[in-house]
Amino acid sequence: MIRDIASDPLDRTRFPVKGWSLTEVEGSDADVGATESLFAVGNGYLGMRGNPEEGRTAFAHGTFINGFHETWPINHAEEAFGFARTGQTIVNVPDAKILKLYVDDEPLTLSVADLDSYERSLDFRSGTLTRTMVWRTPAGKRVRIRSSRMVSFTDRHLALMELEVTMLEGDAPVVISSQLINRADGLTDQPDDDEEGFDPRRAASQGVRILQPEQHWCEGGRMLLGYRTTQSRMSLAVAADHEIETENPVETIVRIEPDRGKQVYRVQAVEGEPIRVRKAVAYHTSRSVPVGELGDRCKRTLDRVRGFGFEHYLETQRSWLDGFWANSDVVIEGQPATQQAVRWSLFQLAQATARSDQQGIAAKGVTGSGYEGHYFWDIEIYLVPFLIYTSPQVARNVLRYRTSLLPQARARAAVMSQRGALFPWRTINGEEASAYYAAGTAQYHIDADVAFAFDKYRDITGDRDFMYREGVAVLVETARLWADLGFWRQDADGGPRFHIHGVTGPDEYTAVVNNNMFTNVMARANLRSAASLLKEMRTTDPASYERACRSLQLRPEEIGDWEESADKMVVLFDETFGIHPQDEKFLSSEMWDLENTPDGKRPLLLHYHPLVIYRFQVVKQADVVLALLLQGHEFSYQEKRADFEYYDPITTGDSSLSGAVQSIIAAEVGYQDMAMKYFLNGLYVDLGDLHSNARDGVHVAAAGGVWASLIYGFAGLRDHDGEISFDPRLPADWDAMTFPLQVRGSRLRVRLEPSSIGFSLEVGEPVGVTVRGERVVVEGEGPVNVQLDGQGERLESLKGSHPIVGLRRADGSVVRSVLPEV
Repeated sequence: MIRDIASDPLDRTRFPVKGWSLTEVEGSDADVGATESLFAVGNGYLGMRGNPEEGRTAFAHGTFINGFHETWPINHAEEAFGFARTGQTIVNVPDAKILKLYVDDEPLTLSVADLDSYERSLDFRSGTLTRTMVWRTPAGKRVRIRSSRMVSFTDRHLALMELEVTMLEGDAPVVISSQLINRADGLTDQPDDDEEGFDPRRAASQGVRILQPEQHWCEGGRMLLGYRTTQSRMSLAVAADHEIETENPVETIVRIEPDRGKQVYRVQAVEGEPIRVRKAVAYHTSRSVPVGELGDRCKRTLDRVRGFGFEHYLETQRSWLDGFWANSDVVIEGQPATQQAVRWSLFQLAQATARSDQQGIAAKGVTGSGYEGHYFWDIEIYLVPFLIYTSPQVARNVLRYRTSLLPQARARAAVMSQRGALFPWRTINGEEASAYYAAGTAQYHIDADVAFAFDKYRDITGDRDFMYREGVAVLVETARLWADLGFWRQDADGGPRFHIHGVTGPDEYTAVVNNNMFTNVMARANLRSAASLLKEMRTTDPASYERACRSLQLRPEEIGDWEESADKMVVLFDETFGIHPQDEKFLSSEMWDLENTPDGKRPLLLHYHPLVIYRFQVVKQADVVLALLLQGHEFSYQEKRADFEYYDPITTGDSSLSGAVQSIIAAEVGYQDMAMKYFLNGLYVDLGDLHSNARDGVHVAAAGGVWASLIYGFAGLRDHDGEISFDPRLPADWDAMTFPLQVRGSRLRVRLEPSSIGFSLEVGEPVGVTVRGERVVVEGEGPVNVQLDGQGERLESLKGSHPIVGLRRADGSVVRSVLPEV
């Protein structure tokens, strides 16, 4: 099902089209939560929501550090062995964004301020959030206020802020109050003369403090707060340095308490004389280092800022982003609004991943606390492919996060009575944090998704060193899990087949089933890739092979067992309808009547008990269709088209993960209009707040899906077994699309036009690619152009009720479409 949106759902009188920024020229309280996410700044380690400097008005103040979390016991109403025991939640670390402003003792509050002009802009090339406005105070004085905020890509612990205030009409006493505030434990953001302390309505869960104060001090314009989390025992220090520039008379007041630090400037401002306050902030965290040592690290970070100055970091930020865009920018000619939205999405990927530095990537990155800051399979399926082709070193770091969690994954497999390793469905620290096992722990496909990312990294980067030293353990232990979880059974035709029972696929609206198609197909690939890697190692690097065998206690016969299990894996096919059933019982259920489901009953998970949903053919997110993308070389065009036509009408759109996958397969099989509509659903999921939850943070996987839709969908890239091929589907109203790809140390630039696709080698050795069966080698002598005979078949979009409703199944029953009623 496609959510119908305009090609550009943004209000362009408020958000004008700009190629390299998201700019707002009119504020609004109606969507303040969403815009806090849209204007967040971060670097993969540290993230700051787009809250106003003055702290008012805000939906959710937020500053987050990747991996910094608190734990808590999960209390199940009914216990059972193996249930997840420890919850994990990302901590809202002390807020350093606050630079409150008072003129004539009147606070600047955006929601009620009389503004002559206003502009807020997130610049994708400089990596800064800026705001400029002219405020007419209640006394009629006009004040120009300029601010900027940056989280550094080059120094991951550093954020820089600046506030400039100039009286345009009249003199006035001006107060600027720079603060550090511990919001995690209930401090609110009332005016300074309200010493409200802790608000019990906002206290930590179960009445326990999250951050235990261990250090606080101030000296020489610098202040610091240090904490340790109550349960997880992680440590944190945050320090802020200040500098003021003005010709106006200034009085400085400093106050520090365990949960709040203040540096207050009282200025007698004269008309036309600017006041400029610069604030450098350092955050350092650890799982074990004492708070005092983290404080010393903060000091060193801030000392460097004093030595180099703000301009140095602004320049290095711009230089870093120049490199990022050279490796990542997708240029769409003739579509300025789409271009802006695409660049916003790619910028979000930079902000979520750049300095994750061997941490995972949370579902919301560092823009919000949605999903409690947990990491999912989103990383491997929706983000790692982008990183492999644009930032291979970052991809390697992300994969190393998974290798670091192997001990916990092995332990989890043992709890589940399995050999090998079972990665958690959702986690921060490596332990399973999903309390609802049916749609959580049962999603064993996480193992195959992780293996898929390692295998793609191996194929596209050619980084054998990493795979031989670290990646091999992941592939071996996940293959062992599948070999142990599955079992052999004689089929009706007498042949032995390998089955996998009791799992949940990506579709969370169908749980704990037998022979889920996606799981089996991906497990098959996992088994084969593990065997392939070991065989390669045995031939090309016998020493590494022997080392792996010793450390993993690998028996040579295991390799053959994996290959046999893969070759005999059950992949269901229904001859009656000519499609791959999602699982053994899926087709026996009645269809959910999505066409007549009222909008007020969506998403389904918020209005129907899981058991109600589980009884129907209805799909939350692409399951079979995703398998057609990730393992597309295993299926024919006819199979892909039949599967897409069957599953698309019963896919709800309740998941932000589906749009990209459906767009890519729609483009491949010929539903070009549907491909564009699904692409737009993914492109504007946050910018247009299509799921009404952008306030919780950016959908990072959907942003990765934007890149995938462009490159795998419209450009038609496929890379099975490391072979690069293209079968393009450029949208009819796009003039051209240009993008870079890094392949085994070389960088190509690809240009797709309606009648041709061209390749230029910018860095590295020649690269061979295939275009619709024609093999070409891209060398450094000039562009290689291949003429195209059109952009593929164009089928009429699917509409109306499901085409098989009213037909008979193989058992003679009639397929019905049903809408559950209360």
